[in-house]
Amino acid sequence: MSDTYDNHKKYTYFITGGGTGGHIYPAIAVCDELKKDSETREIYYIGNPDNLEFEIAKKHGYKFLGVNVAGMPRTFGLKLALWFFQLQWAIFKALFYIKKYKPDAIFGTGGYVSAPALFAGAINGTPCMIHDCDAQPGIVSKYVAPQTKCVSLAFEGSKKFIKSDNIHINGNPIREEFKTLSKEQAREKIGLENKTTLCIMGGSQGAKSINNAAVEILKELSENHNLQIIFQSGKKNFEKTFAKLKEAYPEFEQNKNIVFKPYFDNMSTVLIASDIAVSRAGSLSLSEICASGVASILVPYPHAAADHQRKNAQYMVEKRAALYLEDADTTKDTLLIAIEQLLDSKEKLKTIQENAKKLAKLDATKDIVSQLKGIIS
Repeated sequence: MSDTYDNHKKYTYFITGGGTGGHIYPAIAVCDELKKDSETREIYYIGNPDNLEFEIAKKHGYKFLGVNVAGMPRTFGLKLALWFFQLQWAIFKALFYIKKYKPDAIFGTGGYVSAPALFAGAINGTPCMIHDCDAQPGIVSKYVAPQTKCVSLAFEGSKKFIKSDNIHINGNPIREEFKTLSKEQAREKIGLENKTTLCIMGGSQGAKSINNAAVEILKELSENHNLQIIFQSGKKNFEKTFAKLKEAYPEFEQNKNIVFKPYFDNMSTVLIASDIAVSRAGSLSLSEICASGVASILVPYPHAAADHQRKNAQYMVEKRAALYLEDADTTKDTLLIAIEQLLDSKEKLKTIQENAKKLAKLDATKDIVSQLKGIIS
């Protein structure tokens, strides 16, 4: 921390990150921690107004500054040329925001949405910090890291991809509920009994392979295993999944052991309520699974950038903190076998849950905020 750091001054922050919940919710967790700090004057969230981050930032009460930017096309041509123009304009707009609101520091969670504010900060000389959630850091993190004063990473193995003299392995910032909410309280909030609970989820958009396999085995799981099931289909896949579930199990809506929704606003409550989770392998999902002490069956999204979900999942398997299924191999039979492995062996279930809990970094958000304040000169 700089010798000139003034404990009595109040600070303004730009927080940026978006496109997916894996970039947005860590940013929101940092916003919430900064909001509690008496030295914080103002927090502005920078993102694409057409993306999910606009809705979430507004819901949490943060002032939103819009920059229109999309993911970089992977092939050369007119689309790539137009994208570079769009990015330059977004950087110019972020520079305008910096001149107008004068942030003392900028914090980004990686991904294309954070690029304009972080590049603008580097151009302007505003202290910047970046956090990368994945075992395989993204393009933005790799390019921006050398220009930042501090880099936060979720995984130790990510260090080899990043050029920086100031790297911290913090884990991912997660919400306060993971420290304060008990399993019994979480189940009560969802309207469930206090008994073994399975969560099936594929992220905010859902996962077709997981959904299709799950609808075929829901009746078997809920009736033959006396199991409570929380099923998030994703908004995009809700109608199709509902129709398939209705066909496979017509009476499911009368089964009090099943909670079926397109999306849960507060996944912390869902995961804390659960004993087992079937999930994609986004980094934030894994951090929240570990914080909840849940035994997971991971089905990585096969088309994720730089194959980062498979790398995330492999890390969990190496630590004996999860089971693993390839997306192409996920059927009603393979998924049922994986779930029954955990249901039929209490020892195996407990071991995986304990190993997951050991990987949790519950103080990540506070550590990141402390490091962010430390880059202010």
